[in-house]
Amino acid sequence: MARRRNRGRDISGVLLLNKPAGMSSNSALQIAKRLYGASKAGHTGSLDPLATGMLPICFGEATKFSQFLLDADKSYRVTAKLGINTNTSDADGEVIKTRPFVSSAEEVEAALMSFVGANTQIPSMFSAIKHQGQPLYKLARQGIEIERKTRHVTLYALRWLELRGDELDFEVDCSKGTYVRSLVEDLGEKLGCGGHVQALHRISAGAYPTDQMRTVDALNALQEAGGTEALDAVLLPTYSSVEDWPRVELGDEATFYLLRGQSVMATDRPSEGGVTLFRASDKAFLGVGQVTDDGMIAPRRLIVTGDDA
Repeated sequence: MARRRNRGRDISGVLLLNKPAGMSSNSALQIAKRLYGASKAGHTGSLDPLATGMLPICFGEATKFSQFLLDADKSYRVTAKLGINTNTSDADGEVIKTRPFVSSAEEVEAALMSFVGANTQIPSMFSAIKHQGQPLYKLARQGIEIERKTRHVTLYALRWLELRGDELDFEVDCSKGTYVRSLVEDLGEKLGCGGHVQALHRISAGAYPTDQMRTVDALNALQEAGGTEALDAVLLPTYSSVEDWPRVELGDEATFYLLRGQSVMATDRPSEGGVTLFRASDKAFLGVGQVTDDGMIAPRRLIVTGDDA
């Protein structure tokens, strides 16, 4: 008889991993999953191998809510190399064009700040956007170029940090779907010299705090010092990805029907939109719901609890 496969621990929560450079997001996910011995894990939006920074890893029931992080705003710290274009718009690509960089710091800052607000971008062929099931970057490596649709994005804020020769450091707060590589390339074209991303660090995703990110080395040290208990202690709650949604607490009767897929009534609720749902008696997280046109709360995504049976 074949041995039953070890499924791992049934843990739930969110780890804010500080992804190192040179590692794919999936490789980082697998390292975290093995470290925690988790039975189920997923990440919330890829970072390029070149990029570092916040990669939220969702374990167990938290994977049900990871989709909402994909829609969250992001913040990045960027180093742009001006005067050089690469085929990938980042430092991992091949140089395809060089032009003199002759702009003053004042001209560079003015050009950068002109991108604040609504923008349109054409995603790079080296992005993870899929065409007929294939990521564009795989097609690009085969020499295939596909026409890409223009995307509408918003840059909420740009913060000038430093210009060192032809390298510019800045930070950007942006909407989902923003390609920083496209931003740097567009900035380079506005300055007439071209440019690419030299370094990229994701500072934040949604409302998650930067100071709670953990490196792989820090997690290994935690495990050596305190085992799985120490690792579990740094996980954020299952509902943390939707913690900024309005909170609604339900009585036991409403909880009973909600967990069976029925819409319920709650007095203390917003007039519209998504809500997080908790049981009033023990503050247990139940999942997320949507306020319907008739004022009821319809279940949208629920966690598995002992009350589901």
